[in-house]
Amino acid sequence: MDRIKAAFDRLNQGYLAVHKAKEDLFWDTYMAISDDHDGFARAEQAYKDFISAPTRLAEVKKLLGELDGYPASEEKAALDHGLRGWLALFECNIIDNAEAKAHLRDLIDMEAAMFARRRDVVMTHVNEQGETEEASLSMLSTNLGTNRREASRKSSHDALLGLEHWVLDNGFLDIVAKRNALARALGHPNFFDYKVAKNEAMTVAQLFAILDDFEVRTREANQRTLTALAVKKGETALLPFNLRFHMSGDVTRQMDPYLPFGKALERWVNSFRRLGITYRGALMQLDLLERKGKYQNGFCHGPIPAFFDGAGHWVPAQVNFTAEGKPDQVGSGARAINTLFHEGGHAAHFANVTQNAPCFSQEFPPTSMAYAETQSMFCDSLLDDADWLKRYAKDEAGQTIPDTLIRARIESVQPFRAFQERSILVVPYFERALYELADAERTPEAVLALARATERKILGIAVSPRPLLAIPHLLNQESAASYHGYLLANMAVYQTRAYFERTFGYLTDNPAIGPLLARHYWAPGNGQSHDETLRGLTGEGFSARHLAEECNRTVEETWQKACETMAAAEIRSYSTQFPPSLDAVIRIVHGAELLADNQSSDGAMCAAFEKWVTDHFPRGTAAGESKE
Repeated sequence: MDRIKAAFDRLNQGYLAVHKAKEDLFWDTYMAISDDHDGFARAEQAYKDFISAPTRLAEVKKLLGELDGYPASEEKAALDHGLRGWLALFECNIIDNAEAKAHLRDLIDMEAAMFARRRDVVMTHVNEQGETEEASLSMLSTNLGTNRREASRKSSHDALLGLEHWVLDNGFLDIVAKRNALARALGHPNFFDYKVAKNEAMTVAQLFAILDDFEVRTREANQRTLTALAVKKGETALLPFNLRFHMSGDVTRQMDPYLPFGKALERWVNSFRRLGITYRGALMQLDLLERKGKYQNGFCHGPIPAFFDGAGHWVPAQVNFTAEGKPDQVGSGARAINTLFHEGGHAAHFANVTQNAPCFSQEFPPTSMAYAETQSMFCDSLLDDADWLKRYAKDEAGQTIPDTLIRARIESVQPFRAFQERSILVVPYFERALYELADAERTPEAVLALARATERKILGIAVSPRPLLAIPHLLNQESAASYHGYLLANMAVYQTRAYFERTFGYLTDNPAIGPLLARHYWAPGNGQSHDETLRGLTGEGFSARHLAEECNRTVEETWQKACETMAAAEIRSYSTQFPPSLDAVIRIVHGAELLADNQSSDGAMCAAFEKWVTDHFPRGTAAGESKE
């Protein structure tokens, strides 16, 4: 058995080496620290070669066969478990023919070249001050939701439409064709079918049975909201550069003083501690501010996946995550704390996988995207809760957000819950159709027409506020044809929330939640299916019912629930038995610059970050929140 154990340890260490090399270069190139795109492409190819090597699959099968000959023991059971984790990884990533391997190499090169060109694309819009400025995707989105001037909002949407044309003119359709060629070489009709099978272990028919059901359940609520908005504000309210503003603009602006950018880090640290969430000694690097050349979407990747090594020693995770914050822009604080909760939720998940091989705790298949996103989206869902806002949302004078503003937010947001979820739903409907097109039919004009037709069908408007081809997930093969995972995850989120509400009556600052998530959702990693983790905690299998009910709830019903939540919070005696820190080494960086760290304490880090924001963006911070 020693020989089998040695081979198993070599697999673990070999994977760590290629994974970390790839992820370190991924971070440096996506954060615009390095221009070594060729080096990243080589490192990614080495990683792909490792996880798709038929020889490794054969070795794992051989080792499992040899292991069968040994008598039952704890050591045998642990080796069997770990080897089966590797078996699952290799089986879902294996590329065992020369044609598919050639297509994959071409794809990696094509995507790396497109990404390098995309970094040089300059988009502009008109900001709050009426000035034309360069704008990231995050800035465009925030301007669409908060700028009072229609012409300024339109400038942001025009930039997104321009990005769609850039995507179509700069190799995306060639990449789509190449992805389909890869899928066909692997025995699938197209890339969408291949990714659904690989990422979620489902057929396209099974996936769309769920998506079609959700579409039907929420169709009437979505149309009712759009009709009411047009009656109240006029038909122009449904224009793509007006819709997001009418959904949240005024309320976002009113809430801005209560959710300052500079306080986001402290509120994340305190809220997660009070939930009982820790990171088991992980090294975390957070890059939270926008800058030229930086990747324009938040993400969380882990160069070192957490696991117990062959000697039983804990290997803590190394995790990087990023946001695109602009502290002097209205709404940036809300976006910042949403990113911290979302990406921090991913990090908590991957830092708490307690298996005996790194294959269980990495974010790629066989890890289900829906399973992974359940963890992050559960955490950011807390930010919508009235009791969380009452405990954390304070202005620079320390004044708590008023009930009237919470009510106004519900009146602004709740009618559009169905629209928001359908804004996720529209992506898989588009991508399925895109990959089903024949190569000759897939012209820029046809694809644009398909995008607009899909938006009309699912969203009920002529053009989405976030045009389909401006969504960065579509451009990278890891995230392409996977966006439905966010919707499946949100279904699981509201199933999980319903369980905690039934069990405890509240979620905000409940220190029982973190340990339960760690035990049932995080510890198994991809060693269990998404459905199995849900059953382990909630006692019921995957269900879309809770999310559909949330989308269809009226404003009055939602406000009544908020009032009950706030009233209960006022008289609740909150537990003080929560961790003293996040148990992580945290570095806040801005590219290659270190802004703050928690070498002395989490509180000192938060204070240093807030001071940096105050010094560089005077309106991006607020005081008045106590530290523990």
